[in-house]
Amino acid sequence: MSEKTLFFNHINTSWTLFLDRDGVINQRIYDGYVRSIEEFVLIAGVKEALGIFRSVFGRIIVVTNQQGIGKGLMTESDLKSIHDYMLKELNYTIDRIYYAPYLVADNHPFRKPNIGMAEAAQKDFSDIDFQKSIMVGDSSSDMAFGRKAGMKTVFVGNEETHTQPDMYVNSLYEFACMLKNR
Repeated sequence: MSEKTLFFNHINTSWTLFLDRDGVINQRIYDGYVRSIEEFVLIAGVKEALGIFRSVFGRIIVVTNQQGIGKGLMTESDLKSIHDYMLKELNYTIDRIYYAPYLVADNHPFRKPNIGMAEAAQKDFSDIDFQKSIMVGDSSSDMAFGRKAGMKTVFVGNEETHTQPDMYVNSLYEFACMLKNR
């Protein structure tokens, strides 16, 4: 285990797990948006991963950019239906979902890589310590979000040298198994 991943052995229920949604929990629609329950497809192993995470982390938070709302391609009601479905499918293992409906051009403080969603989570859950938090995502903006907030970062997917996370994994399930078997 590299020096960058030494944090791994110290994770316990005082830690918070932040997760991106599209590409980490559900299959991403490239050049499009998940706009309905029918388009929301869990990635294999995610349900099992969340079960493992629930026994390891004190909090599990989803932070997701959803500019499809800002583009008028879906409504906040559509997103709520998708998130209600996701929570049910994942046995309500997620404590809270924060989303940013803003366009990239808005550079809104809530939209990743800005840390407004992390700050909102910390306001809602005063026990969240960013030094004892991990951001898991599949994009450079997810990694920048985690770093800006002072979190450890885990990149899901093919290694991208420009993201420089603390750890690379192939899937959320792989990360959960690593934690379970440490």
